[in-house]
Amino acid sequence: MTTSSSVDSISFELSPSDNPRLANLCGNLDEHLRMMERGFGVEINNRGTKFQIIGKPELLADVQDVIHELYAETSQTVLVPEQVHLAIRKLGGTDTTTPPEQQEIMIKTKRGLVKARGDNQQAYLKQVMTHDISFGVGPAGTGKTYLAVACAVEALERDFARRIVLVRPAVEAGEKLGFLPGDLTQKVDPYLRPLYDALYEMLGFERVAKLIERNVIEVAPLAYMRGRTLNESFIILDEAQNTTCEQMKMFLTRLGYNSTAVITGDITQIDLPSSQKSGLRHAIEVLKDIDGIGFTFFQAKDVVRHSLVQKVILAYEKAEKL
Repeated sequence: MTTSSSVDSISFELSPSDNPRLANLCGNLDEHLRMMERGFGVEINNRGTKFQIIGKPELLADVQDVIHELYAETSQTVLVPEQVHLAIRKLGGTDTTTPPEQQEIMIKTKRGLVKARGDNQQAYLKQVMTHDISFGVGPAGTGKTYLAVACAVEALERDFARRIVLVRPAVEAGEKLGFLPGDLTQKVDPYLRPLYDALYEMLGFERVAKLIERNVIEVAPLAYMRGRTLNESFIILDEAQNTTCEQMKMFLTRLGYNSTAVITGDITQIDLPSSQKSGLRHAIEVLKDIDGIGFTFFQAKDVVRHSLVQKVILAYEKAEKL
C-alpha cells in the first residue's frame, strides 16, 4: 500500500510464533524497535508476530532483513542494544535515495540541525559515521572539533553510544598540569573549553552539567587513559598534534567494543619540544593504508571562521615555504 509518492510499506509475519522470542526481539518497552526506527528513518508497527514497516521504498527490505536476522538470533541468545546497533550498522541504516557522494549529511541535535559546510566537511562527517577510527587534520576554524562533538551528541541521543569521552593532551605553552590550581577537573577544564562550548550549544548548559555529574560525559586527560578499555563510547581526542608517538599508540589501543574514536589536530601548531615527534604526524604515516581508519585533511579554504583567519593561515603557509 503506497501512502505517498515517496513512502511505501511492507507487511510480513515472523515464524515460528513465540511470545518470549518476540519480547526478546522488541526489547524492553520496544527499545530495539525504536532503535531500528531511528537508525533507518522508518516507522515499525507490530501486532504479535505480524509486522508493518512504513518508510522510503528502498529502505524497507533492509529493515525487514534486520528484523528477520535478529529474530533468528533470539532462539539462542538474549538480545542487547549493542547487537541491534551492529545489525543496523551492517546494513547501513542510511538514506540511499541519492548516490552516497551526493547525500547531504546533517546531524540532528535537540537544539537543531548541524550541517556540513563544503565538500571536505561532508567527507569528514561521512568518515566519522562509517569508520570506528577517524582522523580530522587541518588548520583552526575548519570545524573538525565542532563536527566531532555533533556526531558524539547524536550517537548519545540515538543510543549508539552510552557515554562521550573527551580527551586532550595537556601541553600548552610549556605549562604542566601540576602547576595549575584546583583539582583534576579544574586543571583540565581550560584545555577542553572548545569541546565544552560545542556541547553547551547542542545540549544546553544544564543538561551537560547533569551528564557530566552522571559520568555520561567524561573528561579524561590523555595521561590518565593508560590501562583502560572504552566500550560503548564515543571518544574525541582533540589537539592530537600535541601527543607523543607513544601516547597516540596508547590512545588508539583503548578502543573497545561498539565504540567510535575521532582524532582531531593541526600539525602546523605543535607545542611539543622540538626533539619529540608529533604522535598525530606519526599516526598519519603509520596508519594511512589500514582499512577501517578514515582520514580527512582540511585546508585553509575550509576555514569557516572570520575571513581574516583564512588569510592568516595562508600567510603563514607562504612564509614557511620561504
